[in-house]
Amino acid sequence: MMVSVPASGLADITIRSLASDGSGVGELPDGRIVFIPRSAPGDIARVKVTTLKRRWARGQLKEILDPTEERSRPLCSIYDKCGGCSLQHIPYPEQLKWKENFVLEALSRIGGLEVDEVPVTASPHKSQYRNRMTFTLRRLRGGRVVAGFHGLHRPGHVVDVRRECVLPEPEITSAWMSLRENWGTGARRLPSGGRLRLTLRNSRSGVDLLIEGGKGTWNPEPLMTRVSPISTVWHEASDAGAIELVYGKAHEEIWIEKELLLVGDVFLQVNRASAHLLQEHVIAIAGTPDSAIDAYCGVGNYGRHLANSGTTVVGIDVNGAALTSSCEDKDIKYRTVEGAVEEHLANFLPVDLLILNPPRSGLERTIPLQILEAPPETIIYVSCDPATLARDLNRLVPTYSLAESQAFDLFPQTAHIETVAVLKRSTNQ
Repeated sequence: MMVSVPASGLADITIRSLASDGSGVGELPDGRIVFIPRSAPGDIARVKVTTLKRRWARGQLKEILDPTEERSRPLCSIYDKCGGCSLQHIPYPEQLKWKENFVLEALSRIGGLEVDEVPVTASPHKSQYRNRMTFTLRRLRGGRVVAGFHGLHRPGHVVDVRRECVLPEPEITSAWMSLRENWGTGARRLPSGGRLRLTLRNSRSGVDLLIEGGKGTWNPEPLMTRVSPISTVWHEASDAGAIELVYGKAHEEIWIEKELLLVGDVFLQVNRASAHLLQEHVIAIAGTPDSAIDAYCGVGNYGRHLANSGTTVVGIDVNGAALTSSCEDKDIKYRTVEGAVEEHLANFLPVDLLILNPPRSGLERTIPLQILEAPPETIIYVSCDPATLARDLNRLVPTYSLAESQAFDLFPQTAHIETVAVLKRSTNQ
């Protein structure tokens, strides 16, 4: 007979594992699975049930009655409020073990694949590794301003953040503090509007600021003359729909031995040291094919390297600024196509090698069908989400088999993990 949850909503739970979002997993007295952020496997915890569904529940950690030995003191003083990091309370070696488990679980449960292990390459830096941070600013009544990250238990609430966050590179923290100290009462020196997104990015030539929201009539001069750590400002006004350079000039960056121009919101990995290890791995397993497609190529880290080694490469990306970001002479063996991958991929298949590096949502549903109609010999799939990776791999079997997989921790203290899967065309196809 199942025992109901007490009327108080409180229950004492033994945490037995971690979910892929970093929440601890236990079982309520009535048998329902419950997910509790900030709990660790082995903890005996008092939990307040906040969401109750037919088969599962969510809870809020109220007290740790008996902590596991595999628990560490969080680095951040607002860790119990902020919804950013999810694994700071778990020692880093254990974080890596659980991240491998996240990938294995997804490949098995969603992908239907039998994989014994997925080695995880640790990040060289466990903190102060992010070269880009995005903050949310809200204007409240009475001229008050709160700016920081979304709350742990109240996603609509913004937790005010100053120097507490341990993830950004020091230059980002310095720029953020200077920005806060100089935007004025009610953040009057920033664009108007109840909510803004403020993204700071560090590069070898300085820190730039991207402001999303507000009206396009904003004048950056009164603010930027006071904020010396920031030398470039981009603005995507709510009434414009495009990113404009409104102060300074585009920064130049050396990214894994390539010179790039950082235009607008051009994407680069936030962890430069781990990104270097990731790219070295992809380039090593890519070899020197005669032809390749670099899909979702961005600034062309993979494709340009292959072209320099003699491969004829087509890079496809929807972001035109990313395609033109390279400061180097154009290689005649590297051609770029601007547009959605699903609209252009079939035009260039088949090739010897297809590199896929999609956003977190994974491949658009027609892409696996296009691949199977003209299958490349090898596919290298770089993914930031084990679930969508597993889903897409499942769509490509049995034409392809999973030859190897390797994970890279680009996001210490969080539950995110980057995975590289190598697919080989089956010999019986």
